[in-house]
Amino acid sequence: MTSENTSQPRPICDYEGSQYREEFWGREYREYEDRAERLALAKLLPARGRRLLEIGAGFGRLADLYAGYEQVVLLDYSRTMIQQARERWGHDPRFLFVVGNVYDLPFLAGRFDTVVMVRVIHHVADVAAAFGQIRRVLASEGAFVLEFANKRNLKAILRYALRRQAENPVALPPYEFAPINFNYHPQWMRQQWEAAGLRRDAQLAVSYFRVRWLKKHLPATALARIDSWLQRPGGAYPITPSVMVRLRPTGVTQPFRAEPLFRCLDCDSGLEPAVDGLRCPTCGRSWPQHDGVFDFKG
Repeated sequence: MTSENTSQPRPICDYEGSQYREEFWGREYREYEDRAERLALAKLLPARGRRLLEIGAGFGRLADLYAGYEQVVLLDYSRTMIQQARERWGHDPRFLFVVGNVYDLPFLAGRFDTVVMVRVIHHVADVAAAFGQIRRVLASEGAFVLEFANKRNLKAILRYALRRQAENPVALPPYEFAPINFNYHPQWMRQQWEAAGLRRDAQLAVSYFRVRWLKKHLPATALARIDSWLQRPGGAYPITPSVMVRLRPTGVTQPFRAEPLFRCLDCDSGLEPAVDGLRCPTCGRSWPQHDGVFDFKG
């Protein structure tokens, strides 16, 4: 879970070809989670800005919350997902669609005043490397809104006390419960973002009622409303399965610059527009654009 050995390729969870939108968010009783996360994100997200980046944007589920931004960049590692996002939001000229890797973001430093990452970090094997990339592209006074899966949740604590699970929920190290699927202790996560040069200025506890019986018998709107009331006070010591934080850069930071936006992944130079995508004027490497999507997946 560290970035010390950068010579080894990092495992990446790829949703290419999956039916994530239908198979996950299309299931019964997911409306509550969607509503609760939206209410939390609305509390943490700066209402307006010049340019926002959502990492792991998937099919663009949350993109309607970004109406106050002059430009919105939706990035995902899956071409399938980002094409679905383009189908939903391609009519809006404020949006750019990018296929890319959180470990090597194809953007120059200081190009975003807001970065959002929801339901993504639990698929990240090298959190330190990901945070380093996000810190790099975040401009001075910028905001990074992060959601992470909390291993120290009430259900896990009770299961451990009853000896129904072996993993200790209060132990600091991340718990990989399935390949490239991690739950994190809030204190461990704090250590990671502070090491990357980020500080927390807000924290919310989210999804108090992620229990099938409750979601089946009570309206999603009512559950989400109660959840919203509890999010701020519960953030002091979250025991919910999901935690959302707003982070700010510390130390020396890059002031916001609008252009150029993209960087060459080979030589780190700014990229220029070309007939079929982007071209590096320094090393000559080209990066394609297909059907309105800039592709840095390789």
